[in-house]
Amino acid sequence: MRADAATLPDLTDLAFWAAPESARLAAFAHLRSLDRPVFFAEPRVPLLRPGGGFHALVRHADVLEASRLTAVFSSEPAAVSPEPPPWLPMVFGRPLVNMDDPRHARLRRIVSRAFAPRRLEALDVEIAEIVDEIVTRLERRGSGDFVADAARELPIHVICSMLGIPRERRGFVLSRIDVMTEYSGVRGEMHRLATARLLLGNLRAIVDLRRFVVGLGRQRRRDPGDDILSALVTADVDGERLSLRELGSFFDLLLVAGNETVRNAASHGLVLLSEHPGERERLAADPDALMGTAIEEIVRMCSPIVQFRRTLTRDHELRGHPLPAGSKVVLFYGSANRDEAVFDAPDTFDVGRRPNPHVGFGGPGAHLCLGAHLARRELGALFRAVLARLPHLRTAGPAVPLLSSFDHGIVALPYTV
Repeated sequence: MRADAATLPDLTDLAFWAAPESARLAAFAHLRSLDRPVFFAEPRVPLLRPGGGFHALVRHADVLEASRLTAVFSSEPAAVSPEPPPWLPMVFGRPLVNMDDPRHARLRRIVSRAFAPRRLEALDVEIAEIVDEIVTRLERRGSGDFVADAARELPIHVICSMLGIPRERRGFVLSRIDVMTEYSGVRGEMHRLATARLLLGNLRAIVDLRRFVVGLGRQRRRDPGDDILSALVTADVDGERLSLRELGSFFDLLLVAGNETVRNAASHGLVLLSEHPGERERLAADPDALMGTAIEEIVRMCSPIVQFRRTLTRDHELRGHPLPAGSKVVLFYGSANRDEAVFDAPDTFDVGRRPNPHVGFGGPGAHLCLGAHLARRELGALFRAVLARLPHLRTAGPAVPLLSSFDHGIVALPYTV
């Protein structure tokens, strides 16, 4: 089917992302039915956004192709959306997610030790203790906001525990993350001033966290402990080690990506289990057999991160459609995860779904999420405890969604036990 401009959604318009989820899913289903990726123009915002536009990759096969062919679909100058201003990496350095090989491979080789199986297994006790505190709090309060009381708390305490950040400093870290994730959506020309204010707040939060982690990094180099931060700053892989600037960039990525993925999936997971009591009962009856597939299905259904972008290094043909060198594409993971060509009954929540080749942790290849296994551990521990100790925990009203085209988050979610 050919594109008809009158029937196409505008993926760069904030109004689209404010629409009900059912309307957005229907729009992406229409885009998947077209015979070629659709181009969307992006307005230029002086000093903040370069402008231009992108082709939307909405089919599962297209997202896989762009993810695997990293020599063609580059993560530089930026993989995040909206694309940050060109001066930002000159000030703060380029994060791992916005790098290509060989720089990307070098840094990933160093920081991947933070997610080695031995270290993740050692975290299980800590995760269990944090989950126990959260579930006890939910039980004691009886009702409240699930995001504030549970989903927001779990990942930040796990990440801070990994890094050896003391509890008395975690409130500061979380407040800075909340500010950073506000600037995570497409905003149009009418929102230029609001965008500028949000970006300035974002920059201040980055500076605050950078100062904090660089100070910790210097301390750990002088007096290393048994935490991952110490391992990173003292790492020597083939004669290489992280600079303090690189450590700061990785810290930003870990805190934002590692936090938001789990927070979003945990919040949407409670919504899904509340809206599908039959699937919840099925999972509760046999969590040992179904918890793994249930977590994958929650991630597929909610797609915690909506999109990443790539820039073409050379001319390429996708589905017979030419994409010139220098053009940009955006990979829409939520759309790929509902692709009718890959998933039977894609809008159905099935805790036992097999196979489930979702791209909720990003597509396959060099940029597959480093923290995916950690996220699975956290979500599995949380929902096991909820099902066992709070069998009547449910949402008590509609979720308040985060208005963003990048972060599929929930701002508030009332619950009752």
